[in-house]
Amino acid sequence: MLELSPLPYAEDALAPHIGAETLAFHYGKHHKGYVDKVNKLVDGTELDALSLVPLIRKVAGDRSKKTLFNNAAQVWNHDFYWRSMSPKGGGKPRGALAEKIDSELGGYDKFRKRFKEAATGQFGSGYCWLVVGDTGRLEIYGSPNAETPVAGNDEVPLLTADLWEHAYYLDHRNERDAYIDAFLDHLVDWDFAAANLASVASLKAGQAVPAK
Repeated sequence: MLELSPLPYAEDALAPHIGAETLAFHYGKHHKGYVDKVNKLVDGTELDALSLVPLIRKVAGDRSKKTLFNNAAQVWNHDFYWRSMSPKGGGKPRGALAEKIDSELGGYDKFRKRFKEAATGQFGSGYCWLVVGDTGRLEIYGSPNAETPVAGNDEVPLLTADLWEHAYYLDHRNERDAYIDAFLDHLVDWDFAAANLASVASLKAGQAVPAK
């Protein structure tokens, strides 16, 4: 049975960029709802014994389990999204991650431009990801709905921005670009992303999230 992971900060800690009301609904209603739905769907089945990432991989691609996949993937994506932000976040990365961004993405300014373009250009709901791809190089892309890089074994996610409207509508209305500016300039937790990068050599995709 899954449990709702606690937020890594208070509900008002990301204000004014993401307000307490947004966090109360997003975490307390949406995120909790996904956890509750997964538990209901797996109750009394052989899937109940699986932890989150193995469960996602088990049902990925199975059309008969699409509802379960969507809800399980959303649990993982939200756990990762909360940790991708910090009340003291934003700005530019440092150390090995900064060097990798410089050498593979052309520097922070080009990274920022590409990340914002991918996030604002993603049609409908979804996420924007910075990952280490199967070549070992950094990649930026948007994914629809509940899709997640941990459904496979070939990518290690470093950070993500939630693009569902409930992530930003109360604070930024329909201005997704303003939300992404706030995410990059004031919220993104580069220490979390750097720790995930440091773990690439020994971790498979999905294990970058701290154990529950």
